[in-house]
Amino acid sequence: MIDKIEHILKRAADIQAKLALPEVAAVQSQAMPLMKEAKDLSPLVDKAREYLRVMDEISGAKELATSSDSAMREMAALELESLENQLKQLEDDLRNLLLPRDPADERNAILEIRAGTGGEEAALFAGDLFRMYMRYCETMRWKFEVASVTEAEAGGIKEVVVEVRGQEVYGMLKWESGVHRVQRVPVTEAQGRIHTSAASVAVLPEAEETDLEVKTTDLKIDVYRSSGAGGQHVNTTESAVRITHLPSGLVVAIQDERSQIKNRAKALKILTSRLLVIKRDEEAAKLSAERKGLIGSGDRSEKIRTYNYPQNRVTDHRINLTLYKLDRVMEGDIAELIEALRMADRTEKLNRAAESMA
Repeated sequence: MIDKIEHILKRAADIQAKLALPEVAAVQSQAMPLMKEAKDLSPLVDKAREYLRVMDEISGAKELATSSDSAMREMAALELESLENQLKQLEDDLRNLLLPRDPADERNAILEIRAGTGGEEAALFAGDLFRMYMRYCETMRWKFEVASVTEAEAGGIKEVVVEVRGQEVYGMLKWESGVHRVQRVPVTEAQGRIHTSAASVAVLPEAEETDLEVKTTDLKIDVYRSSGAGGQHVNTTESAVRITHLPSGLVVAIQDERSQIKNRAKALKILTSRLLVIKRDEEAAKLSAERKGLIGSGDRSEKIRTYNYPQNRVTDHRINLTLYKLDRVMEGDIAELIEALRMADRTEKLNRAAESMA
């Protein structure tokens, strides 16, 4: 721990020294990253200095504990116990602050929901999930904008792509990626039998221009006439856009906007975000080829949650959490689920950090 503290304090001092240089302070492109790093380090620096202060006080208390005065020894013993408890709490706080943080957590997100196995019932369930997330985003005061949607003939949704904007959107929603399973009696079921259907959810961090370069030569862009509701505009203007990334085979089609330019920009943003996730997954696999964390592999084919309507039960299989308030969950009350997943991930990381420091 002492080595880490010394490294933190040295880095903080180096940053302040650089910011004091006129040639650095005068150039915003150089000063801004240093100022951001200094701000991010500030809580760590405060805890590190407090840790060193308590260490000094412990050293002094230990000296007093060897005094020939019995009253002094007793007072030193009590103080030493209190200081050691403080030190333990500071160690926990520092480990918490030292946990690696995904820089993408602060970004906006692309939310994708697709009906899976189960036919019409799966499409209805996908529509239910769409409404659940929309209501949750409303409670978080995030902007929820549909980029593209394909509705099912009998109701529900085959596929929907949504742009979600707000504070730390990806960091909160990323736990929702995976296969969601529903168990309930479909409206069309005459015998009252429970059916199992599924829908998949993918949450992607919104890509930024500096994340990766998408070459125009790798893209095939097709324009065509929109289909579906839309009045006279439908089938009269080639405003719909389909972009194919040739190296990966990924395809994104957007037709929601009347403007071809807007549809093209949305499609490119979603395509870039999908490519970014592929890149992130590849990098993570290289760093830890055999490790599978508490929250799971992140594979979107993985079943993560079951929604059981007859029992009013929702179960998250990654952390074995069961809640008997499915009715409220489907109304957007998923904060407890998300927070439990975040805490489980944090606890696992803290345990690994403690093991590495042991």
